[in-house]
Amino acid sequence: MPSRLWADAGAFLRAARRESTDYTPVWFMRQAGRILPEYRELRERWSLLEICRQPELCAEVTLQPMRRMPLDAAVLFADIMLPLVGVGIELDLVDDVGPVIRDPVRDGNRARALRQIVPEEDVPFVLETIGIVSRELHPERGVVGFAGGPFTLASYLIEGRPTRDFALTKRLMYGAPDVWHDMLDRLTSITSTYLLAQVEAGVDVVQLFDSWVGALSADDYVTFVQPYTRRIFTAVAATDVPMIHFGVNTATLLDHIKTDGASIIGVDWRIPLDEAWARIGEGMGIQGNLDPAALLGPPQVMEAKAADVLRRAAGRPGHIFNLGHGLLPSTPLESAQRLVDFVHEASAVAV
Repeated sequence: MPSRLWADAGAFLRAARRESTDYTPVWFMRQAGRILPEYRELRERWSLLEICRQPELCAEVTLQPMRRMPLDAAVLFADIMLPLVGVGIELDLVDDVGPVIRDPVRDGNRARALRQIVPEEDVPFVLETIGIVSRELHPERGVVGFAGGPFTLASYLIEGRPTRDFALTKRLMYGAPDVWHDMLDRLTSITSTYLLAQVEAGVDVVQLFDSWVGALSADDYVTFVQPYTRRIFTAVAATDVPMIHFGVNTATLLDHIKTDGASIIGVDWRIPLDEAWARIGEGMGIQGNLDPAALLGPPQVMEAKAADVLRRAAGRPGHIFNLGHGLLPSTPLESAQRLVDFVHEASAVAV
């Protein structure tokens, strides 16, 4: 169970449980590192994987943005591919590209090679990092752990690298459904075990990043992905930690995603926040959903767009302000800092 007491919960942790808050909490996907000069200095010496494998250093990167601005949650510095690295998948995390798999999964033999993860042995550095961050961070600021969703992990394994059309993924999904379902079953077991270990190590909230599941039709989502997503959330629900489900371009899937078991749905900027909330229902929380590119524009434009998100949320319990996807690498640090202050101040007036 989480190591920190909910009695000390700040705005983020209260909003994650749909409780009232004095202001709207805010954190950013990909906030750990990314836009910070001190992180870029570290990357001149170490790769992303090398940082992740050094818990003290990884915790430092996780906490760096928390020292720069009053964010309400720290997100673990990690990559969704780490559990797959832990079970023996050989890959490179290439800057400005993403995961590149050395031997992609294209048949049943390769899929069957995916073994169950033993987090304490395969990714002990992740658990140690969580422990350090949880101890050092003030209880009012949450710790967010995460994992990759089944479709997104499968697509990387099959395609061998990021893709726009998911052609190889869908070819296997349609043409060899037995292989697909076996792979998704194995990835689900890995992901569930990995998230449970993060909760035991001390995270307050978990987020499932099925970033690219929006590439599917609603019917294909229900047939090929939803059963596995539901298994993951069912497994984690036993811990009683809030669970966020996020994917890009998922507006057409919300009617199904809302039934998968998460307590908070993350939405991107392609759908107005109030419309998304109406679709998922008032009984759930919502996270989002400013376009990350808004932080590249003039401050007054960014603030106007952020104000529109807050207006659509209307001060309802359960809103966590975030971007509709991760911070862009070219985001000015000053814009991120200004946005955090703006959200806190503007929402405090509205609540």
